[in-house]
Amino acid sequence: MTRTRVGPLASTAHAAPALDVDALVDDRDIGIVVCCGSGGVGKTTTAASLALRAAERGRKVVVLTIDPARRLAQSMGIEKLDNTPRPVPDVGGEGSLDAMMLDMKRTFDEVVLSQASPEKAQQILSNPFYVALSSSFAGTQEYMAMEKLGQIHRQAQKDGSYDLIVVDTPPSRSALDFLDAPERLSSFLDGRFIRILLAPAKGPARFMTAGLGIVTAALNRVLGGQVLNDMQVFIAAFDTLFGGFRARAEKTYALLQADGTAFLVIAAPEEDALREAAYFVERLNEDEMPLAGLVVNRAARESDGDLTADEAGAAAARLSRTPSPDNDLTAGLLRLHARRLRLVEREGRVRRRFAAAHPTVPTVVVPALPTDVHDLEGLRQIGELLAEG
Repeated sequence: MTRTRVGPLASTAHAAPALDVDALVDDRDIGIVVCCGSGGVGKTTTAASLALRAAERGRKVVVLTIDPARRLAQSMGIEKLDNTPRPVPDVGGEGSLDAMMLDMKRTFDEVVLSQASPEKAQQILSNPFYVALSSSFAGTQEYMAMEKLGQIHRQAQKDGSYDLIVVDTPPSRSALDFLDAPERLSSFLDGRFIRILLAPAKGPARFMTAGLGIVTAALNRVLGGQVLNDMQVFIAAFDTLFGGFRARAEKTYALLQADGTAFLVIAAPEEDALREAAYFVERLNEDEMPLAGLVVNRAARESDGDLTADEAGAAAARLSRTPSPDNDLTAGLLRLHARRLRLVEREGRVRRRFAAAHPTVPTVVVPALPTDVHDLEGLRQIGELLAEG
């Protein structure tokens, strides 16, 4: 995948190898691409652009987004995204593209309905504690992202509906939380606090009755009697499903570690964002997740001229000493040019520091567009910039 990098950002290029995006999406051995990164760095746009480019190069693609801003539907010409894959119209080439947005509660409901008897499922779905857990419990969104990814992959393996799944990770500060979510949810449901609510009478009955009485009284004071009762009913009903949840989460985790998966870390050319990207890279390496490379998004473009920032600033200062409409306009443009060049220089230094710390991470730099992406043509343009590097 190594290439010599050329173009308007070349003078700030670093020593890291170039990321060949087209080689990545054309590789039929790659079945999952996961886009991760901190919030506000363009993960959703990058995921959508990669998915569109892969589809127009012949892949059968589905893109799963967990972005609550719902920008993806608008840019893809779909009225509404939900938990069901929707075909994206006007995709060129021989491939296909579906898009969907994670609905964590509906995904949780689907799992319960598929794993429990109708009577047991209804008991769980109507339980107030379950409603709260499935809608707002910390980690549920990340867990359900893993669950949905596993569902799509299993279905694709059966019917060949897709040969590439592109995942846009949850917009939490630590966007790799979805790797920890199965264990966190498992620890909660399997923890001592939960298990004591279901503890059978073991040992001397008098001791257990007294002990549970003290615990129950304390919980009643903290939670209220109805909340405690709802929790106990939910745990008792859900207990039979718990093993299946954990087993599927472990399979999906193993799938993310497999050679057919590729992680892309998305970052802005800013110190904080690249510091977070460094954490992602290190964490993926620790967890033996296959890292494809780094996408540096929305980078400032270099000027085509030879005028340096210092020269532009000095020229603006000279013109300002003899005010006139023409001089004022020219001085303003020169100051704008100087600020832009200094931004390019600053971004280049930050990127080189990252490359020095992570010299083997393939990198592609995507220049900022003058406007937001709001349609398929904008996504195609981002895809071309990703491919050009």
